[in-house]
Amino acid sequence: MKQFLSFVSKEAKHILRDKRTMLMLFGMPIALMLLFGFAITTDIRDVRTVVVTSQMDRATQQVIDRLRASEYFVITQSVATPSEAKRALRDQKADLAIVFPRDYAKGEAGYQLIVDGADPNMAQQWSNYATAVITNQEGFITTHLLYNPQMKSAYSFVPAIMGMLLMLVCAMMTSISIVREKERGTMEVLLVSPTRPLLIIIAKVIPYLVLAFTILITILVMATSVLGVPVRGSWLWIIGVSTIYILLALSLGLLVSNIAKTQLEALLLSAMVLVMPIVMFSGMIFPVESMPRFLQYVSAILPPSYYISAMRKLMIMGVGIEQVLRETLVLCGMFVTLLTLALATFSKRLE
Repeated sequence: MKQFLSFVSKEAKHILRDKRTMLMLFGMPIALMLLFGFAITTDIRDVRTVVVTSQMDRATQQVIDRLRASEYFVITQSVATPSEAKRALRDQKADLAIVFPRDYAKGEAGYQLIVDGADPNMAQQWSNYATAVITNQEGFITTHLLYNPQMKSAYSFVPAIMGMLLMLVCAMMTSISIVREKERGTMEVLLVSPTRPLLIIIAKVIPYLVLAFTILITILVMATSVLGVPVRGSWLWIIGVSTIYILLALSLGLLVSNIAKTQLEALLLSAMVLVMPIVMFSGMIFPVESMPRFLQYVSAILPPSYYISAMRKLMIMGVGIEQVLRETLVLCGMFVTLLTLALATFSKRLE
């Protein structure tokens, strides 16, 4: 036991001495939280809007007042013809134009939206928001947004950042750490020591396990205190599901370390297997449901897809473990599979 603890202490000191590693491990969560929380956002704000009307009647003025009162639109100018509005969009002086016909007040004709469609996703959101504001004339249309009434994108990004960072820290850093020992030739020395080889691997993994939980708590604290993202669900279940995910990521890191022969190979393998798929196909940024069928199958084999889904339900919706039982069971199955493969390849390597 004493030798085991000495191995744990040795690995922990090695991590703490490496300033670049420490900067990446603790700087990355803070930077990503601030970046996705404040800079990279899908929130609708200050959409530059042109009003097209030949006469300013009472009904048109009411709509314009509602648009001005909302936090989503900024009325930049009023023009008389749609061609002038199109010119404003072409000159990048506006994002959206609303065309009101002459008999709009009589209810005999509807309105028209002219939208800058260079970004189709944003154009669709601008159209939806404008329609919601315009058609709510008598207050009979009410939209009640559950769980995220302010429509903050941070509510969606925080669980996604948790899934990405925990996977990167646990899998990538663990694999590089073990491969580094192999490159230096010290792994063979460790394996012939009186301590069992499996305990040596566990000793090298434990510091990263502690770091993963530290990063998890850091993200949750920043989410609630800085970004204003609530944690409505049980902290016990959030930590519990995160523990399964962290162990799964550590198992994946061990598997990568058994396959890779150099640190560069481990880094490239981890980057190809983890970084790009997580960002593109896990639902972190793009909805899985809108992807082609083939890419949905790719998403279905990525552990972060299930973890991010579970965290959004537990944190934002405040559901119980029953509502994330499917995701939890899938993560448990993936953990057992990856751990079995990692131990099998490790034992084969020892032979």
